[in-house]
This record gives sequence, structure tokens and C-alpha cells, in this order.
Amino acid sequence: MGNLLCCVQVDQSTVAIREQFGKFDSVLEPGCHCLPWMVGKRIAGHLTLRLQQLDVRCETKTKDNVFVTVVASIQYRPLAGKESDAFYKLTNTRSQIQAYVFDVIRASVPKLLLDNAFEQKNDIAKSVEDELEKAMSAYGFEIVQTLIVDIEPDEHVKRAMNEINAAARMRVAANEKAEAEKIVQIKRAEGEAEAKYLSGLGIARQRQAIVDGLRDSVIGFAENVPGTSAKDVMDMVLITQYFDTMKEIGASSKSSAVFIPHGPGAVSDVAAQIRDGLLQGHSAAAGRH
Repeated sequence: MGNLLCCVQVDQSTVAIREQFGKFDSVLEPGCHCLPWMVGKRIAGHLTLRLQQLDVRCETKTKDNVFVTVVASIQYRPLAGKESDAFYKLTNTRSQIQAYVFDVIRASVPKLLLDNAFEQKNDIAKSVEDELEKAMSAYGFEIVQTLIVDIEPDEHVKRAMNEINAAARMRVAANEKAEAEKIVQIKRAEGEAEAKYLSGLGIARQRQAIVDGLRDSVIGFAENVPGTSAKDVMDMVLITQYFDTMKEIGASSKSSAVFIPHGPGAVSDVAAQIRDGLLQGHSAAAGRH
């Protein structure tokens, strides 16, 4: 209907290319335009001014011979004032951009090691953008942004990299665990040594207290009971303790006892041993003084 009325409508963010007898005539902006087809004028086509995006997947290899797939995202649009060049000069704009991206990536990535390729994604994107900007401006297109959105190594390479990383982390964890166990063992040994030292000190003090108590008891008893020797008092004390011990063993319902030949007469042997120990202790103390 628009052609019959010699009018044409151009949508927003779009321009129309008008020809007259097959030759470029003008660029029609969005809106309604008169198109006198009787004088050979017609619409050759439309060109969008919207920002377009093209994702390019390029397979290449790095300097250390690892095959990777580089994914580049190219954002482009026609240059203002060069809509006719953008419409006429290229048959397939997307294929042309893809060819330039392949060329730059396959020239840049093989110079880098795999780890460096990941670290220098921005440098690769800048190289692609500079090359595209220089090439595509002659065809009436502006390169707005170029991004390297992904670098995908071969699946076997990714698995190997993950295993290397996991092994390194396990090695660090094992070292930390061993260091922690070492500290625990050292602290446990120090605690056991301190406990044994304190236990020995307590036993020594206990025995010293027993000896001092027996000595004081023997001396006090001998002074209060005339005619009693220290030997008699010691024998009596030991016999009393002997029978107290036997009473404790017999009174406990859950006691486990081993019966050995014994008798009150054996107390004299124990008393003799204790007396000898006391005399030796006194002799040693006198020698120190």
C-alpha cells in the first residue's frame, strides 16, 4: 500500500537505503518518506543501527602446545554517515569479522604459555579490537567493544590441571597436619614429663613427711614413757600399721588379695630395714653438715 501511495515508513533505529534506477541515491532516516517509484526510485534494503554482538569460537594452541578454544565477543554497529558503505561494501559482515578475529587470535595466543594466556586475556582482546577497528572502519562499521569471555583448554588438560592443583593443596594440607601433630606430641611429652616430675616430687615429699612423722612419734613416745627405746616404739608402730592394713583388706567386699605366707614375726624384719634406712639417712645428713 505504501508503494502505491509513493510513501515508505522507516522504523526507529533503522535506516533505509534508497536507489534510483539501481544506483545509490540516499539514506532515509526513521519516519515517513515519499518514494516516487514512477521515476525509478526504490528501497534497496534496510540497515539496523542497533548495537550487534557476535560470539566467535576460535581453536588454537599455546606456546606449550596446549590446544584451547578462545571465545571472543565482538560488539559492533554501523558508523554514522557511512551507512551506504556498511550496506554495499560487505556481503556478509559477520563472516568478515569472524575471519579477522581468527587471524588475530591465532597470531597472538601461540606466543603465550597456557597460564599466561589466562592472565593476559585483556591484552588479547585489545589486539583483536585494534585490528578489527582498523579493518572494519573502511567498511563503515565501528567496533564498540571486544571481550575474551572464555579460554577453554582440552578436557584432558583441564583434568590434569585440576589434579595438579589438588595434589599441591593436599601436600600443603599434609604438611600442616604433620606440623600440628608434631606440636601436639611435643606438648603431650612436655606435659607427661612435667606430670612425672611433679609426681616424683610429691612422692618424695610424701615419704619425707612419713619419715619425719615416724621420727617425731618415736621421739615423743620415748620421752613420755620412761624406759622405752626407739626400737620398741618403732616395732609397735609397724605392728599397728600391719594389722590396720590386714583389716582394710578383709573389710573390703571387692578387694582382690593374693595370700602369701606371713606372720607378726615378719614385722621385726621390716622394722630392722626401716631402722637401717633411718640410720643411713641420719648419717648422710650429718655428713652434709
